[in-house]
Amino acid sequence: MSWIIQNKDWLFSGVAITIPIAIAGWFFSTKSKSYKQSQKGGNNSINIQVGGNFKAGNDKNHD
Repeated sequence: MSWIIQNKDWLFSGVAITIPIAIAGWFFSTKSKSYKQSQKGGNNSINIQVGGNFKAGNDKNHD
């Protein structure tokens, strides 16, 4: 107990920065998870959904 009292400044100095960083991390992680892709198609349709970049064709001039 005396060690905590003697080192309270060192021990709790990180709390002032840790709490705001933890809140910001929680906020951004929940915000990014809320994004969902949705797709609706009609009868006799073919639906393709890609979660990233998609290139169609065989054009060698474009990277």
